[in-house]
Amino acid sequence: MTHDFLQPLVGCFAMPAGEDPTVVMIEAAFRHHGLNWRYINCEVAPEDLGDAVRGARAMGWRGFNCSIPHKVAVIAHLDGLGASAEIIGAVNTVVRRGDKLIGENTDGKGFVGALSRVIDPAGQRVVLFGAGGAARAVAVELALAGVAHITVVNRSAGRGQTVASLIDDKTPASADYAPWNGTYAIPKGTGIVVNATSLGLYPNVDQTPDVDTDTLSPDMVVADGIHNPPLTQFLKAAQARGCKTADGLGMLVGQGVIGLKYWTGIDADAGVMRQALLDLGL
Repeated sequence: MTHDFLQPLVGCFAMPAGEDPTVVMIEAAFRHHGLNWRYINCEVAPEDLGDAVRGARAMGWRGFNCSIPHKVAVIAHLDGLGASAEIIGAVNTVVRRGDKLIGENTDGKGFVGALSRVIDPAGQRVVLFGAGGAARAVAVELALAGVAHITVVNRSAGRGQTVASLIDDKTPASADYAPWNGTYAIPKGTGIVVNATSLGLYPNVDQTPDVDTDTLSPDMVVADGIHNPPLTQFLKAAQARGCKTADGLGMLVGQGVIGLKYWTGIDADAGVMRQALLDLGL
């Protein structure tokens, strides 16, 4: 149970612990909204994960985030999963609901929320680069948001086909896998292009997905999951072709807003959270 005289606690089970942009933006939201809450970054080794969850449960934590390598392993210690987390098979946000700890996944939800401010995903055809955990979450949430078709482009055929099959089998959207051998040309009729790889992430800011940017057109929206730097080389190239863009900082803020809604019930000010990240140097 929770007690009114205690500060409500949420946190992040991470390995290793370090300066976390999520801590900065969530604590900024707490201050802005006058909430006497704390968000704590805790280093948790894989073999200690079960004890950490039991401790959070015993101390009445309102919830917590999980980073790699805990996003899948934590499921065994929870009481249930939200709909999209069950499809994705990974959890990044845990929410106390009554006496139960429920696993959710806000990564993809945050991405779709940020993207939806630029384009309505419903009915769109998507080209998605990558097939890792972030790509899987984004693909599922795009499918649940009503996209018509997703082409998963990845160098590993096995991983790419796995994500495509997941979308085909578990969501209303259709999907296929396309090999990423050399420079990839974006097919005509594509409405949304997504980089869900780590290419371009600081400090490797000059890296960019191997895409034929001449096949980008002004009627396409290009989104990048990289939050540092927010304006990646890939987005710069897309803007030069006249495309509208959505950056990874919006995705990071979006998933934070959703997590805060789960934990506190408030609609946090996304502008305050984004500014806190910019002040951090992102």
